[in-house]
Amino acid sequence: MYAIFENGSKQYKVSVGDVIKVEKLDAEVGKTVEFPVILTADEKGIQVGAEVKNVKVTAEVVLQGKEKKIIVFKYKAKKNERKKQGHRQPYTQIKITSIGATAAKKPQKAKKAEAAEAAAE
Repeated sequence: MYAIFENGSKQYKVSVGDVIKVEKLDAEVGKTVEFPVILTADEKGIQVGAEVKNVKVTAEVVLQGKEKKIIVFKYKAKKNERKKQGHRQPYTQIKITSIGATAAKKPQKAKKAEAAEAAAE
């Protein structure tokens, strides 16, 4: 089974157990993050759109880091104009732990009503 999710204007194809680098996330190492799914595929076939509305990709943050440095060199011929810059793109490395539907949350009123019934018994 695999899923495609979107993060940082990029789409990623993942399976359970994959370790990938995504755009930097505001999450600590060891925390769990969820991403909404665009498409899933398994032995039943491919599901998209409304069929994957409640499906999420759950991942654990493994590492926060920076890529290797790239050199940005701007140059204009015959003008003695040169500009050298370096850049290191930050990333978050995640490990996919599960792909599946999230548990439906009960509204607050339903929870209070259940608590009242349990207290009455």
